[in-house]
Amino acid sequence: MKIEALDIRKYFGPVRANDGITLTVEPGSIHGLLGENGAGKTTLMKILTGFISADGGETRLDGRPVRFASPAESIRHGIGMLHQEPLDFPPLKVLDNLLLAFEDRLIPGRQQVRRVLEELCRRFNFSIDPDARVNTLTVGERQQLEILRLLALGAEVIILDEPTTGISAPQKVLLFATLRRLAKEEGKSVIFVSHKLEEVEELCDRVTVLRQGKVTGHIEAPFRAEQLVQLMFGQSLLRSDRSRVPLGEPALELQDVTVQTYRLTVSHMSLAVRAGEVIGLAGLEGSGQRLMLRACAGLQRPSSGRVRLQGDDFTRRSYRDFLAAGVAYLPAGRIEEGLIRGLTLTEHYVLTQRGHQPLFIDWVGAAEGMQHKIAEFNIRGQSGTPVEALSGGNQQRALLSLLPPVLKVLAMEHPTRGLDIESAMWVWEQLLERRKSGTAILFISADLDELMEHSDRIIVFSGGVMASPIDAAATSIEELGYLIGGVRDNS
Repeated sequence: MKIEALDIRKYFGPVRANDGITLTVEPGSIHGLLGENGAGKTTLMKILTGFISADGGETRLDGRPVRFASPAESIRHGIGMLHQEPLDFPPLKVLDNLLLAFEDRLIPGRQQVRRVLEELCRRFNFSIDPDARVNTLTVGERQQLEILRLLALGAEVIILDEPTTGISAPQKVLLFATLRRLAKEEGKSVIFVSHKLEEVEELCDRVTVLRQGKVTGHIEAPFRAEQLVQLMFGQSLLRSDRSRVPLGEPALELQDVTVQTYRLTVSHMSLAVRAGEVIGLAGLEGSGQRLMLRACAGLQRPSSGRVRLQGDDFTRRSYRDFLAAGVAYLPAGRIEEGLIRGLTLTEHYVLTQRGHQPLFIDWVGAAEGMQHKIAEFNIRGQSGTPVEALSGGNQQRALLSLLPPVLKVLAMEHPTRGLDIESAMWVWEQLLERRKSGTAILFISADLDELMEHSDRIIVFSGGVMASPIDAAATSIEELGYLIGGVRDNS
């Protein structure tokens, strides 16, 4: 199915999210949509799938003008979208989530849907238990479930918004193989929305680049990275070398710590993180690094061992106590765990003022304070903007802006998740400034380049086992990849 967007316009007050965008996606192709955070990519895709309506322009399917009033209407015409955050019901089982997709149609029986699910899993080499609850699945498995749901509903155009965010390397390989099969063997149209140049270069046949709501270029494969960067940002980007800083006394210590959940146990973790040190945590998703990070921030209580902050025992202390002691945690799920849907930036600013709270809130002062943060952190929004209306990159900037000015320990999951190159560089500039004042940083990342570039030491997790820290300067990306894959000797 051929899909065309012709002169699409969408305005949010003075913001021109889409300002005359035109692109064509041919059947049997993978079309990349590339652009920095806030360039208008997600807005355009939401227009194509009926989540929001355009203020101008036209959408065509196989040459016929169409306009969708809802996502349900869009999928009935064969267009489905896999969002950055899966649109599923975590407490329900996989099978029930798939059944809900048919709610406005003749509802099939559970056994029929089970057969459809099992057949699709075999077809695409997915391993999803129909009776598992969605909240026990990894991000990659939830993503696979979303793809299967779209296929079960007959999607001929499949849109994926930043689909590699937060998934492991093997899941990414499987995802790319699935997309190639859908396009090349089954003739479907695939739109791959991303900000990652290497993924677009690897996967896509054609790329449309957006900047500030406008199309800056359409390019056929093969692509040149310098050309794509120039179209995305209007300039070349140079990475700056990170200077080393003197390390201080231990800010955080784990002493033979064991953390348990019903799914995983991570045993006998011992580590001392010095003030100003950056520790990268690597491993396949679900290997134990998140449990360790949450234990460091007081969000997961150890079943044994000791957690110390600057020598004081915090093992049984609450998350509030950790916050008061200068420990902060930035989760991967920005809108699920980090921010509160429905509240504005100003309201978040008020909630983060941890000093004495007056009887009455100075809303004017709070708005001015947040506006100062917006300018300082270059957030594309206003003090009265609800956080869910921000792009993923701007949500991350908002979270960083709300951190206390002085921290002893900063624990982060995927700090540049979903960010374009320029935004990711900016985030690390802010983080590395903090280490100069003695903040110890621990972060999880699936990006090996990010781990190598910013870590002093890297710890690899595999199946609940924490390996000994390795010096990032004394290893290579290849060696790190072998360790993550469970290979200790690659000779």
